[in-house]
Amino acid sequence: MDREGRGIEGRQGCGEMTVLDTTLDTRDPAYLEGRGTTMQRLAELESALDEARAGGGEKYVTRHHARGKLLPRERIEMLLDQDSPFLELCPVAARGSEFPVGASVVTGIGVIEGVECVVMANDPTVDEGSVNPYTAEKIRRATTIASANRLPMVNLVESAGDTSSGGLFPPDRVPSICVVFGAATGDAAYLPALCDYTIRVRGHAKVLTIHPQPINGHTSVDVRATPVVPAGPDGPADQLAEDERDGLRLARQCVRRLNWRKLGRPASTRRPRPPRHDVEGLLTLAAADPAVFEPREVLARILDDSDFDEFKPGMATALVAGWGELHGYPIAVIAVPCRSYTAVEAQKVVHFLHLANTTSTPVLFLLHAGAPAADEPDTRHDAPMAHAIARSTVPHLVLTVGEANGERSDEPRFRFSWPSAETSRADDGVIDPRDTRTVLGLCLSAVHSAAVEGAGHVGVFRS
Repeated sequence: MDREGRGIEGRQGCGEMTVLDTTLDTRDPAYLEGRGTTMQRLAELESALDEARAGGGEKYVTRHHARGKLLPRERIEMLLDQDSPFLELCPVAARGSEFPVGASVVTGIGVIEGVECVVMANDPTVDEGSVNPYTAEKIRRATTIASANRLPMVNLVESAGDTSSGGLFPPDRVPSICVVFGAATGDAAYLPALCDYTIRVRGHAKVLTIHPQPINGHTSVDVRATPVVPAGPDGPADQLAEDERDGLRLARQCVRRLNWRKLGRPASTRRPRPPRHDVEGLLTLAAADPAVFEPREVLARILDDSDFDEFKPGMATALVAGWGELHGYPIAVIAVPCRSYTAVEAQKVVHFLHLANTTSTPVLFLLHAGAPAADEPDTRHDAPMAHAIARSTVPHLVLTVGEANGERSDEPRFRFSWPSAETSRADDGVIDPRDTRTVLGLCLSAVHSAAVEGAGHVGVFRS
């Protein structure tokens, strides 16, 4: 509350930044009830995460270690810079399906020799690392993220593969590194030949191809038309490692020699001011009734110093849009209810996206159910907004909160959900609401590996 007893308010005109206040009462029974609901959902999510981390179970993990081999997350930990974060993507893929939780592969973003990279690691304790439809989709998503955000990709391969997975190939336009730790068959066998740098562990790496071997390096040549090149137990390889740890050391060496530099702007500060309000309140907001959901309460708990410069606060008030910073990166935020829009709401969205592109500012879409519109919206007004989103070239991040269905951003760079918003969509992960600021900060850092450039004019926004 402010000094005059008002709750959260946006600014009423152009000027200085507005510090968001909060009206959440942590003593309210509804607060405790909402928190309890979210905590229960998080416990269910943690159980699924534990299942994914357990791999194929104690028997197969013990056997794998007895062979002197590392588990996928152990390989990733040794590959990354010490004490650096790892943003795991789709960690509970395949949950609720006939396939193992986690889909026998670990993917995510981490820092190697100071360079943000996408990492993919097969889990050989789960059906020998075989590829199922969820595995293929998870790897394809990781590859897309690497290409779109200009992130080098490191593949830690040990997989029985599957020739029906549709082709799992390195990303375009960015360096790719492959370390082969054991048997690689099916589509997985083609990765070593198609990656820019290939490392094989002596005595363990076995590449067994069913189709003709593709030629080394990126190519548009039909690989099935090339001559068969048999692959022996060790390779051909750019480098041979004496053991797994040596293979990871050589992979780090490859990344170090890429001379990779970010093309986007750096964060404004290395020590951004944290939000002024406790993130624990996000647990309650995740279970809030859509009719009373207040997006500014979320922004007050994720933006630097809770500063938010609201855009057109007196127009189409069901849509909250504005500017702020998150971990030192400029961010344009638009909180949109998942329903059809009125003409005024669509106009506000289009104008805001135009400005975000003019200033080359990434956009965070905060999707929520929200209260229904006063008048029945006309779906015809969705078209100009959809057109503006499609033409927008700045990075889009999507966070779905509350019980919201639907997708309002085409091809977002990243898309995450709170536990209360799980749907059938293929999100990059369901996250603890309290981790929202950290996850979005890692995403913003990743998108600035590429140049952030706006399209300028994205649509008609004035009548």
